[in-house]
Amino acid sequence: MRVLICGGGVIGASIAHFLSCRGVKATVIERTGIACAASGKSGGFLALDWCDGTPLQALARRSFALHASLPGDIGGDWGYRRLTTYGGLAQDGAHRGRSAHDLAWLADGVRIDRRLGSTGTTAQVHPGEFTAAMMRAAQAHGAELRLGQVTGIVRESRAARATGVEVDGGIVEGDAVVIAMGPWSILAAGWLPLPAVFGLKGHSLVFDTGTKVPAEALFLEFQEANGRMLSPEVFPRTDGTTYVCAISSESPLPLDPAAVAPDPGAIDRLHAMCSQLSPTLAESRVLARQACFRPVTQDGLPLIGPVPGLAGAYVATGHSVWGILNAPATGEAVAELIVDGAARAVDLTPFDPARLAALDPQRLRAAAHRRS
Repeated sequence: MRVLICGGGVIGASIAHFLSCRGVKATVIERTGIACAASGKSGGFLALDWCDGTPLQALARRSFALHASLPGDIGGDWGYRRLTTYGGLAQDGAHRGRSAHDLAWLADGVRIDRRLGSTGTTAQVHPGEFTAAMMRAAQAHGAELRLGQVTGIVRESRAARATGVEVDGGIVEGDAVVIAMGPWSILAAGWLPLPAVFGLKGHSLVFDTGTKVPAEALFLEFQEANGRMLSPEVFPRTDGTTYVCAISSESPLPLDPAAVAPDPGAIDRLHAMCSQLSPTLAESRVLARQACFRPVTQDGLPLIGPVPGLAGAYVATGHSVWGILNAPATGEAVAELIVDGAARAVDLTPFDPARLAALDPQRLRAAAHRRS
């Protein structure tokens, strides 16, 4: 059996890994490179119970457990560690009294007022390194990586079944096809009866902070001098860098992931905010100024399951901010679905693409923009 996985992000690499563990030949087809988009530019934050009480609960809890076991299962170091996570408030130019939770590396104007997670419930990975490690593990079991642009689905002439994909003018044959192209999965809506997937753009900076910032993740509310509110997230990593993201926009999604660039002025705003948050960040060298698009759906839930009306075609995308967290359980479940005919570890019913497939794409687009 040969499965073609369209997309070399964390979802595609995870599917390839779990398929290869089942002895299935997986080919990942990627236009630009492994982890070239959000999978390489996201925060890599993991949470056990932040999705509790939602349809994502079982997927997130299973995935959190898989993240803990994967370093031992496949070997390698992608910066996995447990974190203490805090929440707080900050204001441009403000000076406040400190609280019992306040952290020494932050500015006086930042007030930490609650603990959001412990080392038992929150963790992190370096997302790009994790994605690459999953792809290497898949390749060690026979998976292949092929660079090229997917431009269509090949169907069996006498039956409604996917038998391959069109890549750079040629045809790659397979027994099953998985669309896992993040927000670029919207392109597949032109070839398949799929609900629309949209991209929400986020901006981030990566600082060289060395050993100055401990394993303390932050979720803050920050008021700029003009009164605008931002919600920065701060993640120090095991490699001596600190990742900070904020400022979302609805900028158009370029056709090529390599063409994604920050919005004008967004990085300057983000850097000014970081200087207000922490003297350590203010004096640290910036290693990366970047932007990426997170894939979102009309109802905020991912699309994971068979494509309606076309046997052998599957989709796994739309994970929004929880793509890195939920990638392992998604990969495991999709592998079970393809090989066994049903997912066992996690119930995929809430993520069935058929729940949205009948809706009009223009209504989906308008609804997604209202949500973001």
